Amino acid sequence: MNIGSVQSVLARQTIAPYSASKAGIAGLTRGMAADLARHGIQVNTLSPGYFATEMNRDLVDDDAFTAWLETRTPAGRWGDFSELDGPLLFLASDASSFVSGQNLVVDGGMTSVV
Repeated sequence: MNIGSVQSVLARQTIAPYSASKAGIAGLTRGMAADLARHGIQVNTLSPGYFATEMNRDLVDDDAFTAWLETRTPAGRWGDFSELDGPLLFLASDASSFVSGQNLVVDGGMTSVV
């Protein structure tokens, strides 16, 4: 399993290199899945939306950014890390035995709206 980001399918000003690297991971996942499926190996990406981390602490502490995030995300909030447990367990279990090459985005609906 690879780790992507909501930026693997979206872009935001000032972080083009980060977005490009995460889009690359999604593409790498598809390529690896195509190459490895015949060996019974699944490859998928888990792409979290906005979760508070040390890496984005400045954004979490920025009231204007948080207000933008709450407006932009249908769920209206930052994600809670426990909300990644189910998707991770799914991708690591036999329940996903026929899932490969996918980018599972866990983002409170952000990538579903304009």
